[in-house]
Amino acid sequence: MESPNEAALLALMEKTGYSMVQENGQRKFGGPPPGWEGPPPPRGCEVFVGKIPRDMYEDELVPVFERAGRIYEFRLMMEFSGENRGYAFVMYTTREAAQRAIHLLDNFEIRPGKFIGVCVSLDNCRLFIGSIPKDKKKEEIQEEMMKVTDGVLDVIVYPSATDKSKNRGFAFVEYESHKAAAMARRKLIPGTFQLWGHTIQVDWAEPEKDVDEETMQRVRVLYVRNLMLHTTEETLRYEFSRLKPGSVERVKKLTDYAFIHFHSREDALAAQQSMNGKLIDGSPIEVTLAKPVSKDGNRRFGTRASHNGIAVGGVYSDSSFLLQSKDDCSVGLGDGLCARPFSLLPHLANPYAVDLERCVYPFLPGSSLVPVSLQNLKPSQLSSAVSLLEYFCHKNGWSLPEYYLYSIAGHEEKTLLVYKVFISNTRSSYMADKVCTILEDAKELAAQNALLNLDSSFHDPGSPGSFSPPASPGLLSYPFRPLPCPGYSMAPISPPLPIHGASGQRLYIPNQSSFF
Repeated sequence: MESPNEAALLALMEKTGYSMVQENGQRKFGGPPPGWEGPPPPRGCEVFVGKIPRDMYEDELVPVFERAGRIYEFRLMMEFSGENRGYAFVMYTTREAAQRAIHLLDNFEIRPGKFIGVCVSLDNCRLFIGSIPKDKKKEEIQEEMMKVTDGVLDVIVYPSATDKSKNRGFAFVEYESHKAAAMARRKLIPGTFQLWGHTIQVDWAEPEKDVDEETMQRVRVLYVRNLMLHTTEETLRYEFSRLKPGSVERVKKLTDYAFIHFHSREDALAAQQSMNGKLIDGSPIEVTLAKPVSKDGNRRFGTRASHNGIAVGGVYSDSSFLLQSKDDCSVGLGDGLCARPFSLLPHLANPYAVDLERCVYPFLPGSSLVPVSLQNLKPSQLSSAVSLLEYFCHKNGWSLPEYYLYSIAGHEEKTLLVYKVFISNTRSSYMADKVCTILEDAKELAAQNALLNLDSSFHDPGSPGSFSPPASPGLLSYPFRPLPCPGYSMAPISPPLPIHGASGQRLYIPNQSSFF
């Protein structure tokens, strides 16, 4: 072991009885620990540690992490130079110890002025496979994947929203381990591998989030998928209320999936058992319990964490009714390359994009790049009100909107922000009746408010003749609930205020590993 603190590492091994070996760019301490019998710890026992000082090693790190519980394995990522790479993985013998490590050591000052980050790490065992012929069945896809890769456990295929006899042009392949998935990805990733004469696209799929059993025991919302596009919320309410009239609290349907909220958990469980596999408008539906989104959000820690995957199952946030279904893609996305939807706050959504989720696609080598201007885009391609307002100014030959920032003294000495938008061609200025704590939110809100006012002008018979009608009826179509702040004085901000990000629960999902 060539290390500047070799003696300290040897002393640690002698004291603990753990072995240590370096391989594939990482140094493994333990795995298993002395006297361990049986299989490795279950999923959820590993944490990701980031922002480790590059000259810090196991002799300093292990004693810190032992405070949370018994360590099964400590993996420190290493450079050829002998320094660590700034991050590590710590697997505990129990999930409770892993959660304790997050609670005790996230943002822990490991050295004066040096704070580490700790969050849950989930092994990724699932690959996204795109550009699959839409006439292929699950059995055909699984048979083909088992021919070319090892360790295939299952293939998940979703029927098209418009034609249930076809798939959506993509599938998920579940492997027996992260190593098997990484090796399969390594074999398939060059982009030249073909199935049935088609060059497939391969990427990591985001693993399904684990929700603790205590939380799931309180869920009274069902996630229903494989619906027909024309199935209505009224139909769903009727079908799911047949077992017990009045048991359904509310229904929210998005494309070909929906969330059914019940007044009681018992009614939800009974409906799940009764309705799973039943035909609604000719389509066999799948019904499961929905998974709540943490109130702290699902931020992931570290630059290696990816936001590009799809997880199986419905995810919902009951407090704001923000609905996410990471396994469902919208209709008509070409070759089915819909692996990476972004979550979007409801008040930032573009109403034109009702049939298209925000997605990113693989950028294939050799693709031709064509310059494009804002005027050539469609409104549905603009996901923010700021961009949409600029788009309509371009379309009407107006000058760009001007934004003027003001502050309001809020409660508990908080500084609240609001923008005034001035559009010279309309000779009008617009100011929202909400204030924000984040600069970007304030600007987005200001643009929304301007669009709402312009929308009224477009449809007002007395509006200026210089206005051109919008491309679609109504610039905005979602509700806008005002939150007035009476009695607050406004004053221009100069210089602009510093912006601080909010902290939240983090999740590290390894989309790459030492196996690749």
